[in-house]
Amino acid sequence: MSSTLKLHKIDYRKLNGRQQENYNFQKISGLLADYGFTTIRLSDDWNGADFLAQHVDGKTVLRIQLKGRLGIYKKYHQKKLWICFRDGFGESAKWYLYPHDKVLGYLLETTNIQRTASWRKRGGWSYPRLPQRVTMYLKTFAVN
Repeated sequence: MSSTLKLHKIDYRKLNGRQQENYNFQKISGLLADYGFTTIRLSDDWNGADFLAQHVDGKTVLRIQLKGRLGIYKKYHQKKLWICFRDGFGESAKWYLYPHDKVLGYLLETTNIQRTASWRKRGGWSYPRLPQRVTMYLKTFAVN
C-alpha cells in the first residue's frame, strides 16, 4: 500500500447538485473561519437555514441559506436569514453573504422583479448573471 496521495483538483461544473452544495459549504466555511466564524451544517433546512455560523464573540449567530446564485424569495422574508452564494468559478470566484431582507428591499425598489412571472407565481427571483449595478451594490457584502 502506497503512503503517498496524489491530489487532483476537481471541476466544480462536473459535480452533481448535492456535491456542489457540499463543496460550496466547505469553501464558505473556510472563508468565514478567517472572520472568526465556525459553521455547523444542518441536516435539513431549519427555518430556511442550511447552516449556522457562530462568531468567536459568543454573541453573533447567523442563520445562512446557501444558494448557487443571487436570489430573493418571499418565503425567506422576515426570517432574519442571510443568503450566501458564489459568483464565478475557481480562484477568481467571489463569495457574497447578505441579509436577505435588506437586499430584497433594494432589488424591489430598483428593479422590475415584482412584475415578473417568477416573482408573482413562484415567489422568487434569481440572477443567472449579475448585472453591473447589482454587483456594485453587493460589494459591501463580499466575503473575500
